[in-house]
Amino acid sequence: MEKVYDVAILGGGPAGLTAALYAGRARLDTLLIEKAQPGGQIAMTDEIENYPGQLVEGESGSALVARMVRQVEKFGAERCDDVITGAELSGDVKKLVGGKGEYLAKTVIVCTGAHPKPIGCENEGKFIGSGISYCATCDAAFFEGLEVFVVGGGDSAVEEALYLAKFARRVTIIHRRSELRAAKSIQEKAFANPKIGFLWDSVVTKADGDEVLSRLTVRNVKTGELTLLTADENDGLFGLFGFVGSAPNSGLFEGILELDNGYIKTDENMRTEIPGVFAAGDIRAKSLRQVVTAAADGAIAAVQAEKYINA
Repeated sequence: MEKVYDVAILGGGPAGLTAALYAGRARLDTLLIEKAQPGGQIAMTDEIENYPGQLVEGESGSALVARMVRQVEKFGAERCDDVITGAELSGDVKKLVGGKGEYLAKTVIVCTGAHPKPIGCENEGKFIGSGISYCATCDAAFFEGLEVFVVGGGDSAVEEALYLAKFARRVTIIHRRSELRAAKSIQEKAFANPKIGFLWDSVVTKADGDEVLSRLTVRNVKTGELTLLTADENDGLFGLFGFVGSAPNSGLFEGILELDNGYIKTDENMRTEIPGVFAAGDIRAKSLRQVVTAAADGAIAAVQAEKYINA
């Protein structure tokens, strides 16, 4: 007879890891399914400053995730790597269909998170991996000593610009507004860094070059003026990093769960409209998407899943 888990958790970011920790600690038979490395977007973040209880002297996303994973393992949650392509969520036993097999569970917690939005400029796809990136900690070393541009003005954009400044000769933040949206403490660090400059009221409209990115067209949103930025001939290329927000990884649940602009709708207890199905973390429709809120969501979802099973 095929095994039926108490809880199947889809996604191994902070929400999924916390849900697995709480479910495992409650002695529920728990399966955590992750398509890639654990941690989600936070694993690609160089520095975290606002997670309660973190190392005050400095904490990277990967280090925080590594400790979360060890906690999950301590309490016995089973983990597997697979890409889920189908879901049947009605009824007492839910089914998740993946490339490696089918997984059955009494409850499902969806923690599939979100992914970076594209910059939205012409030729963007052509230069991904050849100058355009969405992960500073992944690709900063490729641009050591070169010029780099960062699109965005929120916490992530400015934090990643600070990280890139450790490698690049010069970092320019391109922002469509006349002031940043990042937290003041982060802004202060950026303004104080001599390697970071700013291009205000501007958007990138076109990426260009021969085989690698070496030209950018930037438009001033107030005047409409176009400016061509060209890589130094001695460099031959520059980098463009996009941090303009995220989009939910909810395609699998279209037509199955109720969505709000792509995000899964839940109540305050993480319950969706389908009994026994919960959502937590960045995939959920809510006002704040941070590691701390993802962890809180995951904890609530696991506790509610236990209550559902024992009802």
